[in-house]
Amino acid sequence: MTLTIRAAAVDDADDIARWNIAMAWETERKTLDPDTIGRGVRAVFAEPRRGFYLVAERDGAAVGCLLVTYEWSDWRCGDFWWIQSVYVAPEARRGGVFRSLYESVRSKAEAAGAVGVRLYVETENERAQATYRGLGMERCHYYMYEAMLRD
Repeated sequence: MTLTIRAAAVDDADDIARWNIAMAWETERKTLDPDTIGRGVRAVFAEPRRGFYLVAERDGAAVGCLLVTYEWSDWRCGDFWWIQSVYVAPEARRGGVFRSLYESVRSKAEAAGAVGVRLYVETENERAQATYRGLGMERCHYYMYEAMLRD
């Protein structure tokens, strides 16, 4: 079985939106509005400054994706690349899909001169946390706070 990572294209938007809906339900039991998530995914393709998606394919079939967004750090005079909206199809899990996606992001971030790669994870998602530690990522000392302005 061949696993490849490629830049997502706008033709992938429906799959990415569907995967985001599945991921939100699996991780938070949150129901996303299909119209809103569809517009949100397409907005990334419309404005590259927002980030980019990568898609993992196994034997030519899409089996996962993630979104990369950027955060400027004035302390380090460079961008952090944030991994978001990670999804791997159930039948492809534990098969190196996320590892390959992560390695691709890390390589691209290094080539672009990014200062680091970050992601956030649900506090109860111990399996994902173990995966990230296994890739050499470290838990940082920050808490995340938010003030939602709209849902």
